[in-house]
Amino acid sequence: MALEAPVAARLNTPKGGLATIAELLPRIIFAIYMILFFTYLFLPLAVMTAATFNTSKFPTVTPWLGTTLQWFEALWADQAMWKALRLSVLIGICVIAIALPIGTAAALFLTSLEGRARTFFYAVMVSPLLTPGVAIGIATLILWRQAGVGGGLWLIILAQSSFIAAYVMLMVIARLQRFDRTLEEAAIGLGASRWMVFRRILLPYLKPSLLAAMLIAFLQSFENYNTTLFVRGTETPLTVFIATKVRTGLTPAVNALGLILIVLTIVAAVALELSKRSRAAKPA
Repeated sequence: MALEAPVAARLNTPKGGLATIAELLPRIIFAIYMILFFTYLFLPLAVMTAATFNTSKFPTVTPWLGTTLQWFEALWADQAMWKALRLSVLIGICVIAIALPIGTAAALFLTSLEGRARTFFYAVMVSPLLTPGVAIGIATLILWRQAGVGGGLWLIILAQSSFIAAYVMLMVIARLQRFDRTLEEAAIGLGASRWMVFRRILLPYLKPSLLAAMLIAFLQSFENYNTTLFVRGTETPLTVFIATKVRTGLTPAVNALGLILIVLTIVAAVALELSKRSRAAKPA
């Protein structure tokens, strides 16, 4: 109670009032920003989720014609969509298998360089990220057609890997910048081979960034459209399938698939977080 009187007296003064407003204004602005940000982020997902249960044959929430689960049944019966989904998953796994070792090797190579050489090679290796996906798709198609390879599954994988490997490289470089090189020198000094140092010291240290890079690589492959469109040949991954549906007649069955993917993503994220907390809580 003794402390409350001076505080109240200060707030009643003009200076105290101005100080209080000045202190609260950044918090108010930040709160408004976060509300707008999360509204912008989650409102489309909320609308998509609601449209999944609307009887309307179009993916919309207005007018609301009734609540139904028929679009989950339509999704289950849509074999073409499931085929496109399986193809996208297969492409994503193959892209990981190619982009992960290439991106990791590029990161190790760059961190071993110094001076202008490092700047030059860094710019070269990052350039695919700055190149439009359309240009990458067309260039890949032209290049491999000269070798007699037309569009199709493997060309999709190669085209996507050409720029997704750069994402992997950046994530591994970020991790390597905090790596203590004296650990390698000490291990080599004790007689360990380069391969043993990589397998026993460097690889375990890079494990978190490699797992994150695998996830990013898969997501980038799964949602890619611009590059895939030009190299797909007769194959139809999920993004191309949905884009075709938009032109020919989109139904809420696509919303049902999106809702299932969102739920699976949330469940996986929660399970991963619980697993991390469980490991952290275990005594050393």
